[in-house]
Amino acid sequence: MAPPETDADLIQDRFAEVFDRHYEHIYAYAARRLGPDLAEDVASETFLVAYDRRAGFDPARGEVRPWLYGIASNLIMRHSRAEARRYKALARSAEPDAGPDEAELVPGRVDAGGVRHRLAAALNRLSLADRDVLLLVAWAGLTQQEAAVALGIPPGTARSRLHRARQEMRKALETDAEEPS
Repeated sequence: MAPPETDADLIQDRFAEVFDRHYEHIYAYAARRLGPDLAEDVASETFLVAYDRRAGFDPARGEVRPWLYGIASNLIMRHSRAEARRYKALARSAEPDAGPDEAELVPGRVDAGGVRHRLAAALNRLSLADRDVLLLVAWAGLTQQEAAVALGIPPGTARSRLHRARQEMRKALETDAEEPS
């Protein structure tokens, strides 16, 4: 039996299959970064750019996934003001009201709301470069090495950006834990 085709094999001849494999994930990543209003545009544009540049993709780079996330991250950077507004809104948003049937869920929602508030504020404080690496690893599920490839940066740079971003997130969580209930 022949080995399964990789994305690198498909990109030249059957791009629709690459789209089918990865669109949902690229859309979900963009939606988490920018919200659903812009996510479909970013995801679609990611695949338009990838299709236009498919001849330049070097299969020796490995899989297509980091390449696609790199394109998506560049497009998201163009929408960075919308992303910053989204994090600011999340940081100051009130906890959802619970109905009478959901009274036992209130403590968990309050705890989650407090953490969400702190994390959103911390994400907003990060530089775009640090935020991109963190979210590619945390939300897109890329490895640190794949995030470096996606962003076209050296692995050491990705490692230091990820370290800084994680430190900021830890500080946000520690501050939340130190506050009295």
